[in-house]
Amino acid sequence: MSSISCVTFRSRSGAGSRCGWSGKGQGRVEARCHEDGSLTFTETGHFQQDALPEPSGISSARPLPFHNVFRWRSHAEHVALSHERRGVDAAVWLFDLVVAEDERDADFVSREAHLCGDDRYRATLTFTEDGFDLEWTIHGPRKDEHLHYRYR
Repeated sequence: MSSISCVTFRSRSGAGSRCGWSGKGQGRVEARCHEDGSLTFTETGHFQQDALPEPSGISSARPLPFHNVFRWRSHAEHVALSHERRGVDAAVWLFDLVVAEDERDADFVSREAHLCGDDRYRATLTFTEDGFDLEWTIHGPRKDEHLHYRYR
């Protein structure tokens, strides 16, 4: 995972979404190993929202910058994933990824959903020849989202 240098992703909002963030993004990843054995991915890039139906009045023509920091910690039985966009001291634990036993295509799945308010975040991780894919689903009263990240 330390050789990852780029990310592309596609997001799709479902019918129940109050966010409407369908689109695609791409960016660079700076992978950094730490003394405690963890690995951080610092992601920077741009997100292009899909065209919105008229008369929304919202322009989707301009790409939006994004910045994320994810920390991966390997443990004997799982891999913990945290989000550190606002810094190490404000890290948000997302979930533990465990070996997938029932998923046909995934290598790891989130053990339990991460709750953000009443929205539930889940993920699957699948290794590829040149990196890995991380798919997120988010369901709840505010969100109905599917995100497919490709790390290479």
